[in-house]
Amino acid sequence: MPELPEVETVRRGLQPIMEGAHIDSVELRRPDLRFPFPRGFAERLRGQEIIALGRRAKYLLIHLETSDVVLCHLGMSGSFRIDQDDEEQQAPGAFHHPRSKAEKHDHAVFHLTSGDGRTLRVVYNDPRRFGFMLLHDEGPLDSHPLLATLGIEPTGNALDGALLAERLRGKRTPLKAALLDQRVIAGLGNIYVCEALWRARLSPKRSADTIVARRGTSERCERLATSIRAVIAEAIAAGGSSLRDYVKADGSLGYFQHAFKVYGREGHACAHDECNGTVRRIVQGGRSTFYCPNCQR
Repeated sequence: MPELPEVETVRRGLQPIMEGAHIDSVELRRPDLRFPFPRGFAERLRGQEIIALGRRAKYLLIHLETSDVVLCHLGMSGSFRIDQDDEEQQAPGAFHHPRSKAEKHDHAVFHLTSGDGRTLRVVYNDPRRFGFMLLHDEGPLDSHPLLATLGIEPTGNALDGALLAERLRGKRTPLKAALLDQRVIAGLGNIYVCEALWRARLSPKRSADTIVARRGTSERCERLATSIRAVIAEAIAAGGSSLRDYVKADGSLGYFQHAFKVYGREGHACAHDECNGTVRRIVQGGRSTFYCPNCQR
């Protein structure tokens, strides 16, 4: 499933195309994805201007002039493609590996006129149809049930050791499970938790509260907070991970998967200097965990 860096990469790819654009029409080629499209979805979007593109955790947020917000989730295989009438214009951030454009999986098409008068289409493609689009039109965005309980974002300096200690205090679940709890940190997923724990040299199996000092923060919490921020920032800069179905908004793949130090590297030597360990794979909560039992304690 696309994680926060992938969704942020999609947002950045769509932003220069969609922000300030006029929605001429929305073409829905089926009545539902994971959930049915909201009643009158296409009609309510027609004629509106897109004010801004945002993101909260793994949700892409399309802010409209009426203060309505479209909440998009990519599910397992959802992606956006930018089609322009002027074929000579390049989509933003073109890389080397174009994705399939199978029309049978094109389920929603936004027909737009950009701020400078260009006509274009933003196409939502989703072979597995686990993604969804909902419309929030009732009060503050944070009041939406999908967003109301989300924790802090793992970007910026707000996530520090003291805050992490506060969120993990008293939690006796495995550390990896605690970090995957979206109420603790919003948007962290399996890949980047594995990578951050490896960087911090912390075992995914240890009880979460064991890295917390009796009072305030701890060296382990500081180290983990720094590792989380760093791995997320580097993944965003590299354009996401592009595992299996994930593609960027321009149909190209990201490259952060080439920088994985532990995820998917079962049986490989640990990449930490002076560590003679071997990466091991275990299953926690039905998900694969990759870690080095020699240096992650």
